[in-house]
Amino acid sequence: MRNWILHVDLDQFIAAVELLRHPELRGKPVIVGGTGDPDQPRTVAATATYEAREHGVHSGMPLRTARGRCPDAVFLPTDPPAYEAASERVMAVLREFPVLVEIWGWDEAFLGTTTDDPEALAADLQHAVHTRTGLTCSVGIGDNKHQAKLASAFAKPAGVHRLTSENWAETMNHRPTDALWGIGARISKKLAALGHHTVAELAAADPADLARHFGPTNGPWYRYLALGKGEAEVVTTPWIARGHSRETTFPHDVTDPGDLTRHLTDLAHHVTRDAIEAGRDITRVTVKVRYSPFLTRTRQTKLPAPTTDPDAITRTALTILGRFTLDRPVRLIGIAIEYTMPEK
Repeated sequence: MRNWILHVDLDQFIAAVELLRHPELRGKPVIVGGTGDPDQPRTVAATATYEAREHGVHSGMPLRTARGRCPDAVFLPTDPPAYEAASERVMAVLREFPVLVEIWGWDEAFLGTTTDDPEALAADLQHAVHTRTGLTCSVGIGDNKHQAKLASAFAKPAGVHRLTSENWAETMNHRPTDALWGIGARISKKLAALGHHTVAELAAADPADLARHFGPTNGPWYRYLALGKGEAEVVTTPWIARGHSRETTFPHDVTDPGDLTRHLTDLAHHVTRDAIEAGRDITRVTVKVRYSPFLTRTRQTKLPAPTTDPDAITRTALTILGRFTLDRPVRLIGIAIEYTMPEK
């Protein structure tokens, strides 16, 4: 008997929920996004079935592009309340097992458990989830969250995979650094410029040299990941949002500052109302402007005192907007707020 971390990742979750509601679409390329209308500008795919992915469709792809790659696809609108309800059913099933459950989103959770056969537990979890919800999941097994997260990707779809310190080098050393959870393409490119192309090369890097290039925290942490290390504590306390945001993507680029002011005012009232409904006070306001084609800038201000006064939030947001140079077309405007955190 020993401690394990399992990562449960629901397979093509949003698409799978839609297929439960539309079983006649099973085996067909299905793309879910926006209102389901690929002719609507600036809407992107939330997910796609494996049949659509075979044509190169992926999450975040504009629906028009997705239709070009997969003209026979069926397009469906997103339905967040349905996905949230399905997720809650899955998490309820997981909690019936002798595990600690840390939810990381609609479609994934880390489990902490003590067992002598993690594969058997994983198979039991998969069977229960499928029997009770109709959904399938992949399960990664590791000594820590980092290993388990990567292992579940190797397990897809609907499989079980173990990645621990014992087989880490064999499995990961030859892979590029962006195969690690927490290192993206931008950092991977910078690492490659320093001669660290693979996980093995990064693991052998000098921590002090990494710290000089990436900072005293991030630099050594990248090497830490390359060694297969990671957090091994599963936290079951409910997650508390630190903030909230709303944004608007315009059907057509906006050039009139007056239009931007009106949209931002509306968004400011919305986020303030959201804060009031959540019972939280606002401490900081951030405004985001995305210029055409895709240049994004943000500015923020800390409030003198926590508040949920919509006029104060609106004034602050408009003052921040005045700090932007609005000399080019704008395709998106957004506002984010930070909350006071409850006392422990």
